[in-house]
Amino acid sequence: MSTEVTKAPEQTPAEAGVEATRNRPLWRPLTDVVETPDGVTLMVELPGVAAEQVDVALEKRVLTIRARSGVTGPDKLRLVHAEYEPGDYERAFTLSEDFDAERIEAEMKNGVLTLRLPRSEAAQPRTIKVKAA
Repeated sequence: MSTEVTKAPEQTPAEAGVEATRNRPLWRPLTDVVETPDGVTLMVELPGVAAEQVDVALEKRVLTIRARSGVTGPDKLRLVHAEYEPGDYERAFTLSEDFDAERIEAEMKNGVLTLRLPRSEAAQPRTIKVKAA
């Protein structure tokens, strides 16, 4: 067994077929999942993120949430302590076929992204009325 380290040939990230690294942290945001009679609601914590910095995509039943936070702070003041540092957020969920992709709604308010995932009409539970004979 050899302990010698050899250097790989130099390539740019595009030539190597890999994504370039980031100089920002990547966070997995905390998410609350609530089931309702009509579907599921996701509440994703994205502190420091504006609505324009959020990207929600659904591809092949995978719901992906990406966001980028910026440095926030009062004008003309120097930040001496921060509870979190700016970074990128990413989270993915695999959905069943029960959800109606065309009716998914997203709303950003006070650092929380709320996604409403309604069930399709065919997947909605229904009650069957029993008649007396």
